[in-house]
Amino acid sequence: MARIVTIDGPSGAGKSTISQLLAARLGFTYLDTGAMYRAVGLKIVRSRIPEDAEEGLARLLAGIDLRLVAAGGATKVLLDHEDVSAAIRTPEMSMVASRVSAIPVVRAKLTSLQREIGQRGEVVAEGRDMGTVVFPDAAWKFFLDAAPEERARRRVLQLRENGRPVDPAETLAQIIARDRADSSRALAPLQPAADGVIIDSSQMSIAEVVAFMAARVVAGPLTASSG
Repeated sequence: MARIVTIDGPSGAGKSTISQLLAARLGFTYLDTGAMYRAVGLKIVRSRIPEDAEEGLARLLAGIDLRLVAAGGATKVLLDHEDVSAAIRTPEMSMVASRVSAIPVVRAKLTSLQREIGQRGEVVAEGRDMGTVVFPDAAWKFFLDAAPEERARRRVLQLRENGRPVDPAETLAQIIARDRADSSRALAPLQPAADGVIIDSSQMSIAEVVAFMAARVVAGPLTASSG
């Protein structure tokens, strides 16, 4: 099995924060695949190419320059040499990312890029189909979940801390809508890996989740799923 940790789960479950902390604790590379889909979504929106125009999207993606760069404990997202780290972190871009992630040509392009990064091993890959599709041979697979209301509360706090106006009711509605879209799509639907560990973080702190995952990694590759 590849020395890769996959952390899948729905929007707002805390995957990004926990993945970064776990990667730092283990000395692994953090792969923010959600940011990659958001960046591609931003490029498609800016291009005004219809999302169902696959030939046009294929040409658009053929020349894309998409890089994730470690920057002071965070990850900077560079799209065609432009820092779009802030531009992609909005509720609107979250919904765009959900839509474009279901487009086969987009999925194929980013899956290829993600596997290239994962080839060297010692990666913590965060997303929605890391353990089921992109890295099915990963040694450690986790599915991080929490109640929609708790995920909405966390997202509202995060956006307000960043100075963004936010409507709690609308945030909850967006999370529920994205859950439905991600879980029901035909291509790589959101679901736990059969051989992964499901973690409900509704009543757990970030530190507790990271400590639990780190202990499982240190103990050795997973051999069976558990709750």
